[in-house]
Parts: sequence; C-alpha cells; structure tokens
Amino acid sequence: MTGPRYPDLIAALPETVPFVGPEVQERARGALFKARLGANESVFGPSPFAIAAIQDEAAEVWKYADPSHLDLKGALAAKMACAPENILIGEGIDGLLGYLVRLLVAPGDAVVTSDGAYPTFNYHVNGYGGVLHKIPYAGDHENLGGLIEKAAEVDAKLIYLANPDNPMGTWHSGAAIEAALDSLPDGCVLALDEAYIEFAPEGTAPRIDPEDDRVVRLRTFSKAYGMAGARIGYAISAAPVIRAFDKIRNHFGMNRMALAGALAALQDTEWLEEVLRLTEDARGEIARIAEANGLTTLPSATNFVAVDCGRDGDFARAVLAGLIDRGVFVRMPFVAPQDRCIRISAGRSEDLAVLEETLPAALAAARETVSA
Repeated sequence: MTGPRYPDLIAALPETVPFVGPEVQERARGALFKARLGANESVFGPSPFAIAAIQDEAAEVWKYADPSHLDLKGALAAKMACAPENILIGEGIDGLLGYLVRLLVAPGDAVVTSDGAYPTFNYHVNGYGGVLHKIPYAGDHENLGGLIEKAAEVDAKLIYLANPDNPMGTWHSGAAIEAALDSLPDGCVLALDEAYIEFAPEGTAPRIDPEDDRVVRLRTFSKAYGMAGARIGYAISAAPVIRAFDKIRNHFGMNRMALAGALAALQDTEWLEEVLRLTEDARGEIARIAEANGLTTLPSATNFVAVDCGRDGDFARAVLAGLIDRGVFVRMPFVAPQDRCIRISAGRSEDLAVLEETLPAALAAARETVSA
C-alpha cells in the first residue's frame, strides 16, 4: 500500500466545507457578482487609519510578528476592562474556535449547539472527534435554556452560543446570559461568539468577570471593523484558560500587517460609529425593499437582515438561486423552519439598488418553479 494512512476519524469525514465562497460561485457562473451581500463582510471597509497602518507595515513583512501580540492585547485589555493576560489573539473567530475545540474536546466528548447555528464550529468538533448534540431554535432565537439543559443531560464539555445570532440576527439580553451562567453544568464551558456585538443594542453584551473560567468570549475585526480578509479575532477568558491555549495555538499564525491594522482600527472610534450608522441605514433599506415585495424581515442586531420569504425552504432556496443567477450573492439558513428566510448583508446604496432591481424577478421565477 502506498500513500498517506489517514486516521479512521479523518477518513470517515465527508469531503465538505462549511461554506462555498462567492469566488467559487463566480467561477461556476462565469461572471462576477454585481452585489456581494452574502458573507456579512463590511462593504464599507476598514478605517482609513487601518489601511494606512497596513500599508506602512508592508515593508516589514519580512519579519515574523511578535508572537505575544502585546501591543494589540494591551489596547484590547483597556477596551474590555481586563488584563492582557485575559486576551488571546487568533486567526479570526473561525481559527479561535478551532483552537478552543482542540483544547477541550477529545474524541467521544459531548458538545452542544443549536441545529442551524454557525456551521464552522461543527466542522471543528467533527474534525476532532467530538459528538455534537443539537437542539432546535425557539422562535428564531437560539434556545439558551435548552442548550444548558442538553449540556447537563449529555455531560457536555462545551456549549456554543452566538449572541447576536448568525444566521437569524436575533439576540438575547446580556442579563439573560449572565443569569444562565449560574445553571451551567460543572466542567462545561460556554463558547460565546460575539462576532456582531458592535451592531447590537445597548445591554446585549453580558457583564462577565474576565476571570470567569466558565466562559470564553470570541470577538473579531471581520465585521464592524471591516477587516474580514485580515483574519484577526480575539478571545477573552480567565488567565489560566488563555495560558492553556499556548500549548496548542500557532504562535506565528498572525501576520504583522493584520496586527497593525487591527490596532489602528480599534483606535478609530469615529469610523466605527460611521459604519454602525451606515449599517443601520442599510438594514432599514433592506426592510423597505422586502416590504415592497410583500416580504417581512426579522429584527436584526447584526450587519445583515433575515428576510422571511413567506413559504418553506424550497421556495426560499429558489429565491436565493434567482438572486444569484441575476448577480446578487446572498446566503440563507440551512435548517427548517429558519430556512424559510434568505440572509442579506448590509450594503452600499448601489448594492441595494441591484437588490431592489433583481428581487421582483427572482420572486416571480421562484413562484413559477415551486408549487404552493
């Protein structure tokens, strides 16, 4: 026998990835998208100061980045009212989730998430041999109490919760999360994904002692800060938990330009406020376009809007396919009944003008091809 000898776990995994990127779809359709509204990137871009910092650092790219990430950790610690020892920098929330699962989950260990929640977490759990236990959403919200009950039932090591939620845009109050921690089973850690927290109403972020080792909070520069391509995020937890990551993380995984850009972006609060204003305006415009076409939208605490297509998942998939055929990149939830929706990212006025032009035809085509 020649060739690699894959472990049984790896050999048994399906040959799938969590997401098909828009570039893959563009190659398949032989044309670029007119409006890129599917990946919840910030089309408004990063702070001009972040761009300048990245450009200035480019000449130093021959050097490895400081593996301690001390400058950015110090700035984040000041923002989060904690110590630098409570901060871990990593390759976006996706990369940090991979480290977290590797740190805590051995083959056969139970992990709890919501059916239809962010699939990259599941991808990591499957890759390390964990056993996923999923519970349904409750009224388009992740069921916080149900997640904790299931964790107690299966002796889970880890619970995943996104607040605000992706793909629905709904949210729990910070007070509800704080109260729920008291019922968290012993030895179970809450992975609290706060990728969209900057867009959320006041009071959505819980007040959690940074030395509380029951929680690992995950945040990113990919969304409100407009740096998705830089792949930089951070985790906040108790200092001993953060030190434990040093056993398994890629110490040279970050690049100098991303670190410099993130530090500059963090300091430019005026640009962040402008992005939040533009995003709020775009959410309102998406809701207006949906209503004009007889559709409804879910309230959103993110930079996207879940648009209820009014029927089932087959119909919503046909609407999505119609938009893609007409040059509008969007995505949708995977699991019923949330898959009655399509998910549209906040866009510029020119992006949303394309959406407004193409949505009626996409809906008409879906109604012709999908029986009522």
